[in-house]
Amino acid sequence: MNVQLLLGFLPSGSEWIIIALIFLLLFGGKKIPELMKGLGKGVKSFKDGVNEASEEIKKAKDDLNTDDTEKK
Repeated sequence: MNVQLLLGFLPSGSEWIIIALIFLLLFGGKKIPELMKGLGKGVKSFKDGVNEASEEIKKAKDDLNTDDTEKK
């Protein structure tokens, strides 16, 4: 697929400003920090979950390798 075709659908600088203004009108100045705080907590929680899953996979892999070496 052509990358330039995909980039053509992304908003440019002035379009981002219009999107930000609409966002500000919809949610108001007081709600935006609360929304961003909630979004930040969600991203942190997601990263923690990914790291935890990665550690569990690594631990299971190490356990399998340990079992294989004991059998030999």
